[in-house]
Amino acid sequence: MRPFFGYHMPSFTFARGTDSTLFDHVVELAQAAEKAGFDLVTVMDHFYQIGGVGREDEPMLEAYTTLGALAMETDRVLLGTMVTGVTYRNPAMLAKIVTTLDVISKGRAVLGIGAAWNESEHAGYGFDFPPIGGREDRLEEALTIIRAMFSQARPTFEGTYFRIDRALNVPRPIQPAGPKILVGGGGEKRTLKLAARFADITNWFGSLEEASPKLAVLDRHCEAVGRDLAEILRTVSVPLLLAESEGDKTAVLAQIPEERRGTVVPATVPEAADVLHRYMAAGFGGFIFRNATTRTPEAVARVGELIRVMRAEGAPA
Repeated sequence: MRPFFGYHMPSFTFARGTDSTLFDHVVELAQAAEKAGFDLVTVMDHFYQIGGVGREDEPMLEAYTTLGALAMETDRVLLGTMVTGVTYRNPAMLAKIVTTLDVISKGRAVLGIGAAWNESEHAGYGFDFPPIGGREDRLEEALTIIRAMFSQARPTFEGTYFRIDRALNVPRPIQPAGPKILVGGGGEKRTLKLAARFADITNWFGSLEEASPKLAVLDRHCEAVGRDLAEILRTVSVPLLLAESEGDKTAVLAQIPEERRGTVVPATVPEAADVLHRYMAAGFGGFIFRNATTRTPEAVARVGELIRVMRAEGAPA
């Protein structure tokens, strides 16, 4: 199996430049990811910076405006969010937004979506923030509407929270049946159950020991709804920070903020390949690297070395 690689940009805080040059750095990293062989480039769908990445008042670009602009600056990579909060946009409007991105990018849009969690920005922007059960209910209705608007000419749906009435979505998506849907989150009772019904791609975080048990949960949900297990690409955000050599690990780790150093494992390319092969043997097919730690074009290029190694070696026996 050819491993899938995504480059996620949760941070728009750069060591140099001003607000007027901020997007130039975003383009530089996206183009470096494309050149390095990444399959997917994503941005966060947040309005405030989140804990674990930076201070709440650090810069945050609106996701879909950013993706539309990146579509003009890249040629091959898929483009999407990791992930859109269901509470932020009417789902029919979201389907239209992502369809427009698909048209602009000539068939490279991915819809990333999840139940939302950052209460602070909901309060700040005046978005309702229902309890998690209500957000999961909304996510189920939103996925139903979005899938229908991607694949049907004039769909109608009446739910508890959302509705459409013979909704038009013209121009149609470039991708047959619409952009792939990435459901983010590893909640075992609801989120993975929705992923089994609607997702083409899943993503969650964690070490192999933390993340791999969710694979079996997703498989059980797929079997319960009659979904072919092979139809869903399972991806994981890996805590790897690549170094050129054993002696370079300390220097590479020192280049990222101190508060993030405990969340990553420095590794050479051969060591990282061994780690990823273990993930693949467990059932993962894709790996996400983040610009919170892989912060420069040079660091992205180093991950490109790992991508080439992994694709040359193929799946583990």
